[in-house]
Amino acid sequence: MGRKSKFSPEFQTAAVRLLLEPGATNESVGRDLGLSRETIRKWAKRLAAVADPDVRRAREDHAELVRLRRRVRVLEEEREILGKSSGLPRPGDRAATLTVYRFVARERASHHVLTLCRVLGVSPSAYRAWATQRPSPRAQADAALLETIRAAFRVSRGTYGAPRIHAELRATGVRVGRKRVARLMRSAGLVGIHRRRRTAPTPRPPVRAATTPADLVRRDFRAAGPDRLWVADITSVPTAAGFLHLAAIVDAWSRRVVGWSMADHLRTELVIAALDAALAARRPGPGLVHHSDRGTQYTSIALGGRLAEAGIYPSVGAPGSAYDNALAESFFASLETELIDRAAWHSHAEARAALFDWIERFYNRTRRHSALDYLSPDEFERRHHHDHWLTNDQP
Repeated sequence: MGRKSKFSPEFQTAAVRLLLEPGATNESVGRDLGLSRETIRKWAKRLAAVADPDVRRAREDHAELVRLRRRVRVLEEEREILGKSSGLPRPGDRAATLTVYRFVARERASHHVLTLCRVLGVSPSAYRAWATQRPSPRAQADAALLETIRAAFRVSRGTYGAPRIHAELRATGVRVGRKRVARLMRSAGLVGIHRRRRTAPTPRPPVRAATTPADLVRRDFRAAGPDRLWVADITSVPTAAGFLHLAAIVDAWSRRVVGWSMADHLRTELVIAALDAALAARRPGPGLVHHSDRGTQYTSIALGGRLAEAGIYPSVGAPGSAYDNALAESFFASLETELIDRAAWHSHAEARAALFDWIERFYNRTRRHSALDYLSPDEFERRHHHDHWLTNDQP
């Protein structure tokens, strides 16, 4: 016979009935009575066998409570998974299924794979087969190419779309199709900057004062060589300290900004300073045309006199017609969308530094232009001068 317990049946029954209390466990009841968890478990099991109604009910209630708590934890986990995956496409085609697989791979550290697959409606075995397979040579090549694309996108300051990125890769010796570049950029969420649509200006009567220069360009911005046609305009840059005004001159042949000036005013001195900078940098020969809109600075006597002194022909478009100075408008549209609209400056000094950096370090020397076969103005002019030197050097 086994050793008789020092605890009476009445004590044992009372101890087991403590399990009826909310939150009570074998461990907590044993700790309160100075007994082990195993002792309370054995008493509860033995008393359940003799069909004590209260004990049986306690065990059933406890089992139901455990089951419900487990179910609540499962539902809470499912809700968390569904919340994290709310933007995912539901499995159907291959692309959607692969997207779900990648989500499972990211979340496997927080949730069991079986639970993730069950909630998201994919096969666990199919996921494991995908997770353990080696990337195909094409996938590996795409991954390597995407890193090169990301680097080129960073160099462009986040402005290039697929055509310019393709040209950048081609210039560095990477042979790849433009559609492949577009696909990889799309999958990585890399989007270039696009110009805003502009409202067509309201036409005005073509009245010209006797002292206003004629339109020598007639919307034909083609130039046979450097320093044959310069186009000029002004834009106002907002800062917390008030507007900073930028006057710039662009060479129509190479798209290079050949002269610029900045000031906190819109007096004629601003455009004359930009002209003087261009003359000092380029030293143009005879026959150069300086074209602009009909702003008061460009039709002023002071600017007209400075142009005449330099031997430059003045030209202005029709009143209210942005198309008559479309090339200059195009430059400033790029400046606005790629820099001004994406930044905020507290002072004129901050704006000056940013504009100088964009014009001299990025636009002239790095930014690729579709009109120049995706070369930068600096590279376009360098190639021209090299070819010109080779031609003139022939015996």
